[in-house]
Amino acid sequence: MARAFLFPGQGSQHVGMGADLVREFPEARRTMEESDDALGYALSRLCADGPESTLALTEHAQPAILAVSVAVLRVLEERAGERPEIAAGHSLGEYTALVAAGALEFGVALRVVQARGRLMQEAVSPGVGAMTAIVGVDASMIEEWCATVRRDGEVVGPANYNGAGQIVIAGHAAAVDRVAALAKDHGARLVRRLPVSAPFHCALMSPAAEALAGVLRGVPFRAPRVLLVSNLDGCLVSDPAELAQRLARQVEQPVRWDRCMATVVARGCTQALELGPGNTLSALARRMALGLTSRPVGTAAAVHELLGGATA
Repeated sequence: MARAFLFPGQGSQHVGMGADLVREFPEARRTMEESDDALGYALSRLCADGPESTLALTEHAQPAILAVSVAVLRVLEERAGERPEIAAGHSLGEYTALVAAGALEFGVALRVVQARGRLMQEAVSPGVGAMTAIVGVDASMIEEWCATVRRDGEVVGPANYNGAGQIVIAGHAAAVDRVAALAKDHGARLVRRLPVSAPFHCALMSPAAEALAGVLRGVPFRAPRVLLVSNLDGCLVSDPAELAQRLARQVEQPVRWDRCMATVVARGCTQALELGPGNTLSALARRMALGLTSRPVGTAAAVHELLGGATA
């Protein structure tokens, strides 16, 4: 039975994540120690003990989520020989998918996402941009609103097409708020401003995308060993040169998670494991009702349950 591995993005971080994995699994402990060495600071301690305000900073949250996700991945690889037929990650999670697919070394991925997070944070001054999730409004209507509310060169547009009727918009705060007001007026089931420090996946991220492209030009990518799905369009990608180009564009383009999941299902997957903190992607898979059952595996208890009660 074909199985996919899914990897979460920024926003899934929380203080304490990975601590139980480190206590119970030597593979996880070694992974977090490797993270500390690669980054030059105690990322493992930040994940375990916080403070939350520091962990939530984009340049810390992104490598932290990557590290915990890879820690789970390595435990499953070592203890159960778990390998995916296809891998996909949401935004930041695409880097974890690259590691899982053998296309990118873990230490290199950590340093790249640290730079990515810093560049994304620096691209827009605090308070200028915003992101808002909208549920229950047709995507074409949201796109139309974004096109009509812009004033004086403002940026606003879909940032995440998450499926199941969920769209996240990003751009200048005032323009995002005008679209949010329209969504409320038209009966959206949910309109919620997201607690993020910058408006990701929109044209305001162009400076970050350009700078990241320079970083990625020096990164040694390999052809993935398993099927790898791209955030840009949900297509499968195998060319190492194309991987770098797509990752740079991803920063300023919408995440097409709806198409990613359609591709996973089209390749015959009926089961998925969400490896890393949280359960956002599994909840989305359930609501999308595509016939894909996703199981979150981000804690020691979840790993033990998946492994059939095996102990460390």
